[in-house]
Amino acid sequence: MGLFCVLCVRLFFLEPIQSLMPPACAVHATTPATVHGGTRVWALAAGLLALSLLGLAWGASVGSTGVDSLLRARHDPVAWQIVWDIRLPRTLGAWLAGALLGLAGAVAQGLFRNPLADPFLLGSASGAALAVALVYAALGAGSLVGGAGGVALLQAASPGLARLGLTGAAFVGALGGVLLALVLARGVQQTLRLLLAGVVVGFVLGALRDLVQLAQPDVLQAMQGFTLGITGMVGWGACALMAAVLAPLLLLAWALARVLDALSLGEATAKSLGLPLGPLRALLIAVLALATGAAVAQTGLIGFVGLVAPHLARARARSTHGPLVLLSALVGGLLLMGADIAARLVIAPQELPVGVLTAVLGGLYLLWLMHRRAGLGGGA
Repeated sequence: MGLFCVLCVRLFFLEPIQSLMPPACAVHATTPATVHGGTRVWALAAGLLALSLLGLAWGASVGSTGVDSLLRARHDPVAWQIVWDIRLPRTLGAWLAGALLGLAGAVAQGLFRNPLADPFLLGSASGAALAVALVYAALGAGSLVGGAGGVALLQAASPGLARLGLTGAAFVGALGGVLLALVLARGVQQTLRLLLAGVVVGFVLGALRDLVQLAQPDVLQAMQGFTLGITGMVGWGACALMAAVLAPLLLLAWALARVLDALSLGEATAKSLGLPLGPLRALLIAVLALATGAAVAQTGLIGFVGLVAPHLARARARSTHGPLVLLSALVGGLLLMGADIAARLVIAPQELPVGVLTAVLGGLYLLWLMHRRAGLGGGA
């Protein structure tokens, strides 16, 4: 545990941070500097993977009673079943959800050329929350909370089917929010219009969710886990689903990285390079929407991971968007996995909602980063 914490702090906080802004680099000339930078990127990726494996082993040993030895658990069938069926999938699921959010954050910041863009910018979070609230209201949130009635019987008969309904609704709602923003923006041609449409959709869908909760107060209690972010319900099926979404999206984002590099130089420059910006933007928004929807559907609304992960990746290795999307996914996975483990330990044997912890830590990190940049600027 101590080694994991020391390595994470060393990796992210003990070297200078150069800038919040993404690098404007669309030229990929091979020079000694770029070769050295590529080596640094792959070394950093290997280090992040090693830390993730270490964190996975640590997370599998952390329960409500504290830290248990995995070697001892191997000889106890009940303890090993807890490790295999509960702790290991939730830890891996937290990493996968964080990787999806980190990937979506890197795409969003590159697409909108804004270092403060996050995966929820186009209304996906509000759409997912509204869809889940409507499902709770339609099925009877009071029955779900109280443990009686039709929903309780459905869960008793088929817990997987009941959970599939909620995760499916969250995924459809997240995609619906993004599609509504695209309709209001009349396509993807104008980035500013799309950005404003996403903000409007977020507020409107959030207000509709509030109306649903006012009409049926029991929905508010049922929605707590979703809105605060929770990884405790993630199983092997959810892990397989998120992995199946993450792999092709990561490859697609890597293939579209040069588009993000060109956009970082401005739309006029990107157009002068002969890029068909309309279709390519649509593909990037599809990556953003699908990655966010898959993560939100399984873990609820977890903020700041998608915002902070690209900054941490960019601070450790100045690179083009190709390596950046990979590093952002790895950093996001490590961040959320570490937050999930910490959420189990802070007030054990109870748990903190992981979304609360990521919001606090992410906010403190951005404040520290802002203070550091202000200090460097003042001394210049």
